[in-house]
Amino acid sequence: MSNIPETGRTRRVTIRLVVLQILVLSLLATLGGRLWYLQIRNAKEYTAKATGNHIREVVEPAVRGEILDASGRILAGNETRLVVSVSRTSLLQQKDGGKAVLGRLAEVLGMPAKDVQEKVRLCDAKTSQPCWNGSPYQPIPVTKEATTQQAMQIMERREDFPGVTAQPTAVRRYTGAEGANMAQVLGYLSPVTDDEVSRTADKTGLDRYLPADQIGRAGLESVYDRDLRGTAGITKLEVDNLGRVIGNAGTLAPQTGNNLVTSIDARVQKVVEDNLAQAMSDARNTFDKVTNRNYEADSGAAVVMDVHTGRIIAMASAPTYDPNLWVGGISGKDYQSLTSKDSNFPLLNRAIQGQSAPGSTFKVVSTTAAVQAGYSLDGTYPCPKAMTIGGREFKNFESESFGSISLEKALEVSCDTVFYGLAYDQWMKDGGIKPKKDPADWFFKTAHEFGLGAKTGIDLPSEVPGRVPDRQWKQSFYDNNKDAWCAQAQKGGNSFSDQIAKENCVDGYQMRAGDAVNYAIGQGDTLVTPVQMARIYSALANGGTFYRPTIAKAVISPSGDLVREIAPHADAKFPGDQKLLSYIDQATAGVITSGTAAWKFNGWPQDKIALHAKTGTAEVEGKQTTSWLDTYSKDYAVVMTISQGGTGSGGSGDAIRRIYQALYGVDDKGNIDNGKALLPTPQADLPKFNPDGTAIIKPAAYTVDPAQGSVAQVPAPAAVPALAPTAALTPVPALAPAPAPSDAAAAVAWDPSATFLDQAPPAGSPASYTAVDTALEPTNRQGRGRA
Repeated sequence: MSNIPETGRTRRVTIRLVVLQILVLSLLATLGGRLWYLQIRNAKEYTAKATGNHIREVVEPAVRGEILDASGRILAGNETRLVVSVSRTSLLQQKDGGKAVLGRLAEVLGMPAKDVQEKVRLCDAKTSQPCWNGSPYQPIPVTKEATTQQAMQIMERREDFPGVTAQPTAVRRYTGAEGANMAQVLGYLSPVTDDEVSRTADKTGLDRYLPADQIGRAGLESVYDRDLRGTAGITKLEVDNLGRVIGNAGTLAPQTGNNLVTSIDARVQKVVEDNLAQAMSDARNTFDKVTNRNYEADSGAAVVMDVHTGRIIAMASAPTYDPNLWVGGISGKDYQSLTSKDSNFPLLNRAIQGQSAPGSTFKVVSTTAAVQAGYSLDGTYPCPKAMTIGGREFKNFESESFGSISLEKALEVSCDTVFYGLAYDQWMKDGGIKPKKDPADWFFKTAHEFGLGAKTGIDLPSEVPGRVPDRQWKQSFYDNNKDAWCAQAQKGGNSFSDQIAKENCVDGYQMRAGDAVNYAIGQGDTLVTPVQMARIYSALANGGTFYRPTIAKAVISPSGDLVREIAPHADAKFPGDQKLLSYIDQATAGVITSGTAAWKFNGWPQDKIALHAKTGTAEVEGKQTTSWLDTYSKDYAVVMTISQGGTGSGGSGDAIRRIYQALYGVDDKGNIDNGKALLPTPQADLPKFNPDGTAIIKPAAYTVDPAQGSVAQVPAPAAVPALAPTAALTPVPALAPAPAPSDAAAAVAWDPSATFLDQAPPAGSPASYTAVDTALEPTNRQGRGRA
């Protein structure tokens, strides 16, 4: 008898069929659920994505806004050029990767084939400039200097140049208005990277980067990029599955960027740049008796600031470069010239990134600290030729002795030993080598109240804070360097640095007496920037208000309407009283009339245009002295520093005087002609604009005459000057020689968070302009200062 069921199936077969049915039903349920998810629940999302698959965007770059000086002169503008561009996508579709096309293109353009090929390759960690740092899907400009004949050859022979276009395009142009350079202040542009485009793809308006965008990478171009960039136009084209255009899905017209009005006066900027260059040239022809060679004068900076607002009238940094090198993509040769060690890094803006010891210009801070600590303005203080502290001798410059003198006289003749004595006395009161639990630290505290050791908040990227070497910094510096010091000490060397390493290995965290007295004269580990010192001396001039330095004054629409004004911002108040301010004011005036700067200001009309100054000659280990001259009038603070440039007055005195002569219309004999003054008072009003948005330039009946070293009557244009190549620096004749001095001359709460955010360069782009370490100068910890 058979045990097979009537159905003909065994129990095992039945179970298998049931399992199979369950699997099939499960798959059907899963498929149904997925279809419901795609077609019902997320229908809108996938419909949009499907639509996007047949939409192609054609980007029309917006015209970038202009950067103007205080009178409306164009500092950074645009001009139309014939631009030849290459599409990498089209090249890669060629059998040879486009090599033949690029070869023919190079022949037409008169360029080496290698140069053309390098321009269209993509930048990465292993590829050096020149290369394309933007989106690989955006046409890559090969040249922005094509002639009409070259463009015609390309467009008439399209079959020979697939993916190559030649069309008029608005490109950036740095005009060199009035001959001013301003490279570090203005900055430069470069294309957005593919990564930047991807990261902002979901955003709209100015928050979204498009493949055709050029964005600011340095200077004002970077900080005010959103204002200047404008909004690119987008045409959405409908295409079929073969990429053929079948319709237009909409067009968004480009919107021109806004214009930026600055406080810079192009004429004053030119005067400052020329005089800084001349001062450095003069220093290189001056013999240094200490090192037995001429001064190197390898770099320098100068700032002119409106003391009543903190606005920058002029800012120069040397060495400098032509910012137009970046337009259209920088060549490998030019990039190397800007970033090599031999170039001394001209991309650095040394007015905000160059740090050095301030020398005796720091003594206005030390004087304030001494008074806050209880030392009397009416007292007298010994000024011997030298002091022995901690077993070391600290000398006055050239071992001059002035007997017992007031603090006013100490500032006037720049007596180091007065400040050595004050700092040492205060150090002892704070406990000396074994400090109290809460030492007063008046000299360090006051420096912080002056805003040192913190960024000023100027509207430029990558500003550095300088350094106040207080106890907290000493401990942090020791923790970070102890191992290196001890390793150097174990080698048993006898050089100066070896001796310092031995001391620091044991107790480098301690605030020694030598540290305290060196600091009081602006030496040791103290570091400041020129813009910080301009801010301090502006506060001395205006009655005690520390303004945040600014360059931009207003954002103006393309039609000339005010979008927003950038008002002055007061950050802090002078920590002393008005009596102390008046005291310092009188002392710094004495520096001009009978002190360490008097030999450079003989014949100056001090009774009509009172100037105030403090000279400084900072010693740097392994280098020649740094020249500092910090000055102010009732209107302006003018600060200049030259690395390895000699004494304060000797290195910078002539240049500073020339700048004031141009500002106020003063000739070499001290005669004043207001009609020849470039800017006798700071310009407060914004420029006026024509209905088409162009600025109305007020005619000026003066200009700087380099041959005479003064201002001269000339007719001035009534309209914005045409774009022109940046002018070279014009030599300025030296003042008539003056006898060298025989005395010691070469003789509000602070808000550190209120600073402009640094902007790091994008991935894969040059970062050298933020390499501030190259601007640092190692200072001599146990040295002496000079006037």
